[in-house]
Amino acid sequence: MKNQRSHLYEGMYILSAVLSEDAKERVLEKIKGSITEKGGEIHKVMDQGRKRMAYPIGKRRDGHYFLFYFSAPTKSVEEMWREYRLNEDVVRFMTVRAEAVPEKIEFQPLPE
Repeated sequence: MKNQRSHLYEGMYILSAVLSEDAKERVLEKIKGSITEKGGEIHKVMDQGRKRMAYPIGKRRDGHYFLFYFSAPTKSVEEMWREYRLNEDVVRFMTVRAEAVPEKIEFQPLPE
């Protein structure tokens, strides 16, 4: 097998806010399992809590936000996306390449 390139990624996942704690943990374990099964490594998971979304998605106004930092082979990211689209508990997701894993996240205030 060829040596595949691996990059650091930042993944934001919005889970349904109506999930119980057990159901939420199962969805998170499924996401983590998907990353590790495809040769990835999870560096950090940050629970951002329940927040109101900017606009309703499928009649949902709130979501539970999680931020993952992980490294994975480049080709595996597209396979992960297919799995996330099939999971109805994942309301939205976004994966982008990252430069480094931050110690903590601080949001800048919006200009007035």
